[in-house]
Amino acid sequence: MVSANREMAVYCFDTLVAHYNSEDAPPPAFDEGQHPLFVTWKKVLNGGEPRLRGCIGTLEARCLINGFKDYALTSALRDRRFPPIQAKELPQLECTVSILTNYETADNYLDWEIGKHGLIIEFTDPEYNTRRSATYLPEVAAHEGWIKVEAIDSLMRKAGYNGTITESLRKRIRLTRYESTLFTMHYSDYASYVKATRGAAPSIVGAKPINS
Repeated sequence: MVSANREMAVYCFDTLVAHYNSEDAPPPAFDEGQHPLFVTWKKVLNGGEPRLRGCIGTLEARCLINGFKDYALTSALRDRRFPPIQAKELPQLECTVSILTNYETADNYLDWEIGKHGLIIEFTDPEYNTRRSATYLPEVAAHEGWIKVEAIDSLMRKAGYNGTITESLRKRIRLTRYESTLFTMHYSDYASYVKATRGAAPSIVGAKPINS
C-alpha cells in the first residue's frame, strides 16, 4: 500500500513555488500510482494554531503525480472559502498530503470512529428533493473536538443543507467511511530539504527569503 510521504509534500511545495515563478516544477521523487488524495494548506503565524488556507482533493483514484500537481494548485488558489494564497505567505505555510484507503459502507451514520475514519455522506434534501454530499478527512472531527452527531450535523451544513436537522433525516444518510495516511511538512523544513538535496534554498518571486 502506498502511504503519504515527504516527497509528496515536497512536490506540492515545488508545484506552488514553480507557479509563482512561472516555471516548471522539478520531477517528483515518488512512484506513480492511482489513489484518492487530498492536499491541505494551513498558515502558521507566530507559533499559533495553524489556520486552514485551502483543502481540496478527490475521492476518486487519480494518478498521484498529476493529482498532487493539480490539487496543490487548486487547494492553494481556488478553494472558494478563502482568498488565493499569495507568494508572500509561503514561509508561513504547512502542507499536508493525504492518501485515502479502505473505503467501507457504514451500517448507519454513527458507524465510524473519531480520529480513525474520514466520512462521506450522501442524502436527499427533503426541501428541494436534491442529492447532497460532503466529506471530512479523518483528522477533522478529532481536531474540532466534536462528538459523532456534531460531526455529522456539521458535514450536512457543509453539503449545503440549511433546513432543520432531525434524527429521521440523519438516519437516512448513506455514510461511507475511509482511512488515510498523511504527511505534514512546514515550509521551513521544505526549504531545508531543498537546500540539502539541490544545493540552494528555493527562491520565490514576490516573497522574502527566510533565514535557514
